[in-house]
Amino acid sequence: MSIKAILFDMDGVLIDARDWHYEALNKALDLFGMAIERYAHIATFDGLPTRRKLEILQATHGLPVALHPFINEMKQLYTTEIIYARCRPIFHHQYALSQLRQRGYKLAVCSNSIKATVNLMMMLARLEEYLALQLSCEQVSQAKPAPDIYVEAMRQLGVAPEECLILEDNDHGIQAAKASGGHLLEVASPEQVTLDRIMTRIAEIEGA
Repeated sequence: MSIKAILFDMDGVLIDARDWHYEALNKALDLFGMAIERYAHIATFDGLPTRRKLEILQATHGLPVALHPFINEMKQLYTTEIIYARCRPIFHHQYALSQLRQRGYKLAVCSNSIKATVNLMMMLARLEEYLALQLSCEQVSQAKPAPDIYVEAMRQLGVAPEECLILEDNDHGIQAAKASGGHLLEVASPEQVTLDRIMTRIAEIEGA
C-alpha cells in the first residue's frame, strides 16, 4: 500500500484560526447580546460550519432563525477582517508542502469554512501554489463530521481512501476522516504539521 494524496484540514492544521472564528462569531452574536464563552466554543462548535453553529444556538439558546442570515453575513465579514490582519505565511508549512509536492504527492485542503475564506487563507499563507484542490463546506452536501468533503476530494484527485493521509485536529474532523476510510494523522496545532511528522506517518502506514 502506498500513499498518493495528503488531505489537510485548514483551521487548526494549516492555519491557527480557531480563535479567529470564535472572535468573529462572538462579535456578530454580541450585536444581539448573545455572546458565548470560549470554552463552549471549543468544546461544542470547533470545526463546525457557521450555519451549523447557529442551528445549535437556536436549539440551546433560542437564537431566532430570522437572525441567522444576518449573523452569518456579519460573522463572515468579521472573519475576513481578521484574516487580512493576521494570516501570514509559515515557513515550515511552505517547506513541507513544497517538498511533498516535489515528491509526487497530490495535496488538497478540505475545510468546513466557506469557499471565500478557504481561498483567501491559502492565498495569504502562500500555500495555494502547492495545492491541487481547495474544497469548502459549500461544495459538498454535508459538512464535517460527515465524510463528504474527504470523499469528494478523493474522487477529484482520483485516489482510493487507503491511498490518502488526512491531517485533522478536532473531533468533528477526525470523525469525518475516519468515516471516509482514509488514514489519519492527528495534530494538536499547526506547529505539529511538519514534513518529518508527515513522512513518519506515511512510513508507518506503508510499512504495516
